Formats: sequence, C-alpha cells, structure tokens
Amino acid sequence: MVYFARWKIILIVALCLLGVVYAAPNVVFDRQTSTELRESLPGFLPVRQVNLGLDLQGGSHLLLRVDWSGLVRERLEAAVDSLPSQLREAQIGYTDRGLDGDALVFTLRDPTQADAAVEILQNADADLDITVDEETGQVRGTFDEGAQAEIRDNAVDQSIEIVRRRIDELGTTEPNIQRQGDDRILVQIPGFDDPQRVRDLLGQTARLTFHLVDTTASAGAGPGMQVPAGRILVPSSDLRENGDPATWYVLHRRVEVSGENLVQASATYSQGSPVVSFTFDGAGGRRFGTLTSENVGGFLAIVLDDEVISAPRINSAILGGSGIIEGHFSLQEATDLAILLRAGALPAPLTVLEERTVGPGLGADSIAAGEIASIIGLVAVVVFMVLCYGLFGVMASVALFFNLALVIAALSLLQATLTLPGIAGIVLTVGMAVDANVLIFERIREEIANGRSPISAIDSGYARALTTIVDSNLTTLIAGVLLFAMGAGPVRGFAVTLSIGIVSSMFAGIMVTRLMVVTWLRRTKPKSIPI
Repeated sequence: MVYFARWKIILIVALCLLGVVYAAPNVVFDRQTSTELRESLPGFLPVRQVNLGLDLQGGSHLLLRVDWSGLVRERLEAAVDSLPSQLREAQIGYTDRGLDGDALVFTLRDPTQADAAVEILQNADADLDITVDEETGQVRGTFDEGAQAEIRDNAVDQSIEIVRRRIDELGTTEPNIQRQGDDRILVQIPGFDDPQRVRDLLGQTARLTFHLVDTTASAGAGPGMQVPAGRILVPSSDLRENGDPATWYVLHRRVEVSGENLVQASATYSQGSPVVSFTFDGAGGRRFGTLTSENVGGFLAIVLDDEVISAPRINSAILGGSGIIEGHFSLQEATDLAILLRAGALPAPLTVLEERTVGPGLGADSIAAGEIASIIGLVAVVVFMVLCYGLFGVMASVALFFNLALVIAALSLLQATLTLPGIAGIVLTVGMAVDANVLIFERIREEIANGRSPISAIDSGYARALTTIVDSNLTTLIAGVLLFAMGAGPVRGFAVTLSIGIVSSMFAGIMVTRLMVVTWLRRTKPKSIPI
C-alpha cells in the first residue's frame, strides 16, 4: 500500500489536473461569457459550465395533461373511412356503416360473407375485437380495455417526444421533460422567461392537412349548415372583430396530403410578408404534384388544427414537392408555426393544468445560500481535520479540494442539471469526503500505539481500512442509484451529485491522499508520524 507504480502516479495527477481545468469555467467565467466563448474558442478547450435547474436560474414550469378522450373514436373513424373501398373491391354489400358509441358497426346484406368482412376489418385495424351477429349480419368492432390502455400509453409517450422536439427548437439548455402518472407531462425550462410562448407552442396539436375546396358548396357557407356527404365544414383562422370566423369553407373530407409527409419547414419572406416554406418527402411530393396537376384552377385548403389557414388557387402544377403557407403572420408566428410543423403533430391535445414562472432572483438567493453553506462546511471540515490529524489533516484537505473540483468537472462534462437539492448533495459530499481519511488515520494511530514502524503502520492502516471504506461507500452509492432510477425532479438532482461525490471522494480519499502520504514518507523517512 506504500508503493505506487509510475503509471498510477501519472494517472492520479492527470485526473486531478483535468478536474481543476474542467471545473475552472464555473469559477472564471460568468454564464454569458461562457456562451460567447463556446462559439469563438476551439472545441477542445473547456468552456462548459454546470447547467442550473429551474430553482437556481428561474424559468417556466408547466404541468400538462394528455386529453386522450377522443383517441379511440379517431381510430374507429379511420377504420370506418377505409372500409367502403375495400368492401366494394371484395364485392361485399353492406348498410348502416357508422359508429355506435365506442364501436364500429355495419350490417352485411349477405351474412355468409361475414368471414371475408372480418378479415377486411382486421386489416383495417389489427387491434379491433370483432363480433358478428349471425342472424342479422351486423358486424361490430371495439377495442378492449387492454387495447385502449395501449392506445393511451402510446399517445403519452409520443406526446413526450413531440413536446421535447418543440422545446428543443427554442434553443433552451437541458429542459426537464418527464412523465407523471398515467396522463401527465411535467415540463421545466430553466432560463426561459417567456411562458406564454411555451404555452402557445405546446397548446397546439399542429395537425396539418391539405383538402380540396368544394367551391359550389362553400358559397354562402356558415356555421351549422348541412353539408353534402363526404364533405366537412371548417372555419377560417381569420377572425372578425367579434371573434367569429371571417369565412367558412366546405372541404372534401379526404385528406390529400398530411403533415406526416413534411421533412422541412422554416419561416421566410414572400413579397415582404412572413410565410412558412415547406418541403415534402418523396411520397408526399408525388401526391402533392399529382394533386395540383389534376386540379389546376381549383382551390386547395391548408388546414391546421381544424382551421383553414389559407385556401389558395392552384394556378399550375407544383412538382417540386415544396410550397409556402401564407397567412396574416408576424415573423414570430411564422417561426413558431415552422417549429410546430417540424416537430410533428401531437396525437392528442394537451391541457395546461399548472403553470408557474420562477424568477431569477429566487435562484440567485438559493445559489448564494448554497455557496455560503458549502464554504462554511468546507472550512469546518478543514479546521477539524487539521486540528485532529495535523499534517495528515492538511493532506486530506488538499485531497478534498481536488474532490470538489472533480465533482464540478463531472457535472460540467455530463451537462447535468444542478438543482437546489443537488447543492445539498454537494454539501453532504464535503462532509462524507473525509470519512475515508478519518477511518485510515484512526487505524494508523492504532497501529502506532501497537508499536509498528511508520511505514508498517501506514501500510497496515490503509490495507485494513480499505474494506470498510468500500463497503460503506458502496451501500450509499446503491441508495443514490436507486434514488436516481425511481425518483423524479429534485430527487434525481440530489442523487446525481451524491453519486458523483461518492465516487470522487473514494478516489480522493484512497488514491490522492495516499499518494501525498507515501510521497512525504519516502522523502522524509520520519522516525515518528505526526498524527
């Protein structure tokens, strides 16, 4: 235990120096300076800082609920719309096609064709539970509880991913987006001080579709009017002074092209006004080209979340798979619409249950209080170690400095988010970091009292205390890992700093302090140990 190979010495020194170098930006630069340097300095230079959580730098906090009430009905409606063409192709006669509550129903003219009809319905949606009344020929398709639960669960997972894409488009750093319960999503965006914009971005489903306009039926269209079969009545996004839609459109129900085929959307200008340019993928581009080629002179409605943004005339075929969306947009509205289209449509609407804005002043007070607590704790530990163990206490205090540097460096490199409980974890690490040294030094004292020589006492002290140190720190590390795996929000922040602190304190206590002790022992060759 009193011998170090050269490669071990180099490795320990290198890790300590790297810890100091990568922790330095958190002390040397303020946050704005670090951001500017990241863009101007070479990539290999350390300029990353620890990300501060919502409680330390302020920001926006929203709790959202996924409104999945209409998901099952939408799936059933999609299956209903796909049935006519398939049943006609199979030459299966039917009547009374539609929805009955949460069930798809239609009646066969010839009940002997039930097997073929069931096969077609299963191809339309494999999750449907299908029953057939052999006497009346009525076919009924429903989703059982398991299928409905899977639909809801998939909707929440997909919503989280799309929310993450939309928030990332804002250019924020380390947002916290996680699931809570069965149907809720927690969104925390540190440092973003425009909660209304976040609410607007997340409050839109952003379901984009293109429909042909029925110009004949649209003349004089208004709310509540009866529309022909295969048509839908959709209001314009433009509003009158009283808040009513300025125009109503009668559209073909069939979706010609959808936003699922978009590969790019961005805000730009056309004739001096902000617009959104878009580009389809190969399949969408072909459908869009065919659509515009076959309907030159007609009108194409661009529908976003059941509102017509614009309905331009098709003057010529658009074969490039791209186009623009015009409307009465400001530049920010065009930018946000492009963000929504790039991120994709939500599978279900989101409802804001809770919204909070945390000011940066509260975070500054928390940081200041955390710094004071850390400094007091550090000074108290150093004084205690020096008074109790003299020169060895000084060595342990130096190792404690490198321990803190390694913790900060690890948080910076991992771009982990530091929260107020995380600061508590660092303060706790300061106290725990010297535990290993206390065990070792007390063991060395016992060996000296038993008459061992300095080298033998130090060797025996480290060897016999090592098992106890590893066991105690390993059990705490297991608790930290479980807190991270099963906890949420601030609990995870505490677990991260605690776990990193445990690993770094074991390295500092066992390796760094021992290297200093062994170096001192070999150079001075003392006859007694000042401990």
